[in-house]
Amino acid sequence: MFMGEFQHNIDDKGRLTIPAKFRENLGAQFIVTRGLDNCLFVYPMSEWSVLEQKLKSLPLMKSDARAFSRFFFSGATECELDKQGRVNLPNHLCEYAKLDKDCVVIGVSNRVEVWSKAIWEGYYQQSEETFNEIAEKLVDMDFNF
Repeated sequence: MFMGEFQHNIDDKGRLTIPAKFRENLGAQFIVTRGLDNCLFVYPMSEWSVLEQKLKSLPLMKSDARAFSRFFFSGATECELDKQGRVNLPNHLCEYAKLDKDCVVIGVSNRVEVWSKAIWEGYYQQSEETFNEIAEKLVDMDFNF
């Protein structure tokens, strides 16, 4: 399980240090792809396989299903850590997530997310203001804390 929030920087060569706490669970190779809300999703291979099967089961005849699969899979890249625990993020993913230097790396259960620090701070502030409302909606969907 991934959890926690860490501040990191992308160096001049496009490398991001993955928090030591996440490295073992990510494994030697993992997938980085476009995520939602302008962040990157990082999946261990085992989680990627589960997600891939779910996405394969989406109805091909539905345009939204095709569009989401295209968006998600076309950005996906298999990555690995170097000896210093860094990953070299492809330019197209950095551009999508508006990553420059300051980043936030967070653990979200089965995945890691990589955010531009500025976008994360805005998202967090907005979500913090509506957290109670969101929690109430989850209870309406039969989710209890």
